[in-house]
Amino acid sequence: MKKSKWFLGILCVSLFFLYASPSFAAWPADQTITMVIAYSPGGSTDIMARLVANYLEPVIGQKIIVLNKPGAGAEIGYTTLSEAKPDGYTVGFLNTPSIVALPIRKKTRFTLDSFAPVACLMDDPCTVLVREDSPFQTMEEVIQYAKDNPGKLTYGVSGIGSDDHMAMIFLEKLAGISAKVVPFTGAGPNRTALLGGHIDIALFNVSEAKEYSESGQIRMLAQMAEERDPLFPNVVTLKEMGYDVVMTSSRGVAMPAGVPSEIVEKFAEAMKTVVENPEFRKKCEDAYLPLVFMSPSEYTKHLRDLSDKLTKLWEEDPWIKE
Repeated sequence: MKKSKWFLGILCVSLFFLYASPSFAAWPADQTITMVIAYSPGGSTDIMARLVANYLEPVIGQKIIVLNKPGAGAEIGYTTLSEAKPDGYTVGFLNTPSIVALPIRKKTRFTLDSFAPVACLMDDPCTVLVREDSPFQTMEEVIQYAKDNPGKLTYGVSGIGSDDHMAMIFLEKLAGISAKVVPFTGAGPNRTALLGGHIDIALFNVSEAKEYSESGQIRMLAQMAEERDPLFPNVVTLKEMGYDVVMTSSRGVAMPAGVPSEIVEKFAEAMKTVVENPEFRKKCEDAYLPLVFMSPSEYTKHLRDLSDKLTKLWEEDPWIKE
């Protein structure tokens, strides 16, 4: 009888530490977690990932190694994550729209079903900007000019198939206008072209627009969020103007499909703890990174909704002409 009570006591204590601990203490302490980034070191996603890793390590009690696997428009990194062992020791950042757009426009070794979404951390809406001395004072004037001069309005984006490019495609359809896309390799060259007067308008994400607009050389005319971003409370959304164009670049964490749901949920709880950390939030605020936390189910819906939206767009008007 005494042995039975002793055994039950040990079992209860063991279960308590296994399920109640906020860390991953039940896993081998000497095994690190690899965080795969599908972009080069020094980029915004890499910076965000390393910041997250620093604050996540003490929460989960595990060492995190950031592994950059850039190339092929993020396809290499996403493939690496999708093919990793689903044991909870490999996570990675997913960026939209690339994570959903790549399998739509080409045959890849992964689809959304290849991942177990854990948590979205950031949702960065698109914006429309002009030079300070631009003749366009409002977004209405831009749209009217495009209507009166089909194909003459030029707009810069950070690559064909980027979120800002597809946002403009949606606006063209809804507003009944046509404009000429001018693709660049990133936000920096896009900004240079705008300041040099080589394009009429440029599309950036809010995080980039905040930094650029503070120079006083660039003005924002509209944003493409569901609601006005706190960084730009006085700037109208396209949705307010009657154009249902909502386009953002989200960044979140996922694991390979097949990871046990309890591990996904536990990791999501840890991510939420990081996002709620005042020090972490302040660093993101200083870097103009708009934090938006989504649970595994919310993040999954977010990705699938975008996939449905872009699939329909591709069928109607492929954004890359072969």
